[in-house]
Amino acid sequence: MSKFFFLSFLSSICIVLGVSVLTKAAPRDALITFLPGFNGSFPSKHYSGYMTVGDTPPQNLFYYFAESEREPSKDPVVLWLNGGPGCSSMDGLVYEHGPFNFVAGNTRSSLPTLHLNEYSWSKVSNIIYLDSPCGVGFSYSNDTRTYESSDLEAATYTHKFLLEWFKEYPEFSSNPFYVAGESYAGVYVPTLASEIVNGTAICSVMFELWNIQIETDRQKGYMVGNGVTDPEFDDNALVPFVHGMGLISDTMFEEVDAACAGNYHSSPGERCNKMIQKVLDGLNVYDILEPCFHNPNVEEDGNGNNSLPISFRQLGITERPLPVRKRMFGRAWPFRAPVGDGIVTPWPQLISNFEVECTNDRVASVWLNDRNVRNAIHAAPVTEIGEWTICCELSFDHNAGSMIPYHKNLTAHGFRVLIFSGDHDMCVPFTGSQAWTRSLGYKVVDEWRPWRSSADQVAGYVQEYSNNLTFLTIKGAGHTVPEYKPREALDFYSRWLEGKPI
Repeated sequence: MSKFFFLSFLSSICIVLGVSVLTKAAPRDALITFLPGFNGSFPSKHYSGYMTVGDTPPQNLFYYFAESEREPSKDPVVLWLNGGPGCSSMDGLVYEHGPFNFVAGNTRSSLPTLHLNEYSWSKVSNIIYLDSPCGVGFSYSNDTRTYESSDLEAATYTHKFLLEWFKEYPEFSSNPFYVAGESYAGVYVPTLASEIVNGTAICSVMFELWNIQIETDRQKGYMVGNGVTDPEFDDNALVPFVHGMGLISDTMFEEVDAACAGNYHSSPGERCNKMIQKVLDGLNVYDILEPCFHNPNVEEDGNGNNSLPISFRQLGITERPLPVRKRMFGRAWPFRAPVGDGIVTPWPQLISNFEVECTNDRVASVWLNDRNVRNAIHAAPVTEIGEWTICCELSFDHNAGSMIPYHKNLTAHGFRVLIFSGDHDMCVPFTGSQAWTRSLGYKVVDEWRPWRSSADQVAGYVQEYSNNLTFLTIKGAGHTVPEYKPREALDFYSRWLEGKPI
């Protein structure tokens, strides 16, 4: 089964294999030699820059690549994608599992201080952070019409990026390869995996030459965290999740259920919309344990509007030595709009709002818009492409439909798949992910059980299915799991990559 995945991936790098890959090393002009705000030695080599893909017109896709701090020549290569659609993967680098922790400066405009992150995913893997699609983060084109994208087009151009990336970094072409992401990357990841599969016929002769090695030691796969998957499963999970977590009363649940006729996905009528807004009021949808700050321009210090007592919020406190960032998305949101509707937004009543409440991204914005930082990471200057923002407004066509057929096809052909969910995320509730993974109809090979962290504490729950499918929850984590639970995130990430039981 593992052979199929590796053959699929070889199709995306077969051009590389034909140009003497072992004689070429990573590009020197992409090497990062220093980072403003950080004093000390890098834990591994870091590279960043642009890969130009396509020709009508070309797209300049920005990446940040951190080599593994363990054995870069042998450890997996992981492509990380943040969601939105329209959100930068620098989000993952700065706030989640990058090599550094960022501590805010003393003033709103001063640069943050960087310290090594003991829970970085680069501890056990080579990891590429990619700004995709074009127009997101630092990625740009000289023709802004390319900022109109879709599920399938994003997969095509990310695949093209990988072709170019492995040409530039051929020494990693034989490493195990995985795709990972969160939120709307629940669409990006399986569509990209399918795009890679579609190229398998290109290098059939080369596949035969690699046959023995592939069969014995090349298992590949993908992982998705709190990922958008299917509109009915995702959207219909929200109100029952809120009720189950004790955030609305039985009476309110009965009222909203009646108003929406039990169907929260299609939002039938004004009464349903108003009731859903009432359910959301005062809550941070990305983590129900975190306070909701309604004015993103006000400095967050823990005194914002919050409907939950401090003692309850402490259950979700992060181990990470920096203030947990409160903003993850602008107008873009992980819920799906109907095909062709463009901007993603969770519910009709929120369409008029560009800024989503409970959010602020000062640390990343200050650092990534600093001229010296941009020079250091080889990003285009503000004068050329504008300021970096965590998320941008895209015209986006949701033309891939439900991801369930994608998962069904990929798992049937040998992909190892990990679906993980922070169990306090209201944006894409774990109950919806649990329901759709079960709906695939695979045999349960390891029944629902607790899994323990490296601190020997129950960190969540796991259920394993046949066809190499695993569903995992992380106790007390919000929408961006590694941000809230960095130790536990590194625990399950490293175990799964190594094929160990979680």
